[in-house]
Amino acid sequence: MKCTSTRFGSCEVPDGSILTFPAGLLGFPEQRRYVILDHDTEAPFKWLQSVEEPGLAFVILDPATFHPDYHVDVPPDALAEIREEGKDLSVVVILTIPSDDPGCITANLRGPLLISHKTKLGKQLVLSEELPTRHPVFPASGAPVSEPPQAGLVAECRV
Repeated sequence: MKCTSTRFGSCEVPDGSILTFPAGLLGFPEQRRYVILDHDTEAPFKWLQSVEEPGLAFVILDPATFHPDYHVDVPPDALAEIREEGKDLSVVVILTIPSDDPGCITANLRGPLLISHKTKLGKQLVLSEELPTRHPVFPASGAPVSEPPQAGLVAECRV
């Protein structure tokens, strides 16, 4: 399938790499089909690019790279929606990168994305208000994000 992006131009993506979010994402319920793109294979950041809207893309990251204690208790209805038993799940969070200060990247820990690699379905959760929507990714010291886990996008999920 051909994927067109305002950031990356056109690229060919295998049909099997398309992820479907049946309920869409918060604020974008009509956009349901996405693909994960690597802008730089060395970086832990990835792009969740809409295959239907070239201008819609989100920077995503495995939260384990900057918040090792972050975990998600996945409700059974969320697993049912993505037809997953909890074995092939990844959790990623959407980042906000301010254009005036790219070093102040924040992550939405309240609205993580669940992705089933088996069913190619995803769901955005809305968690407790105790979790921030703008959690700093970089420590105040300015230290870089730690290396991503070897297994890929694998933040802890509890089912």
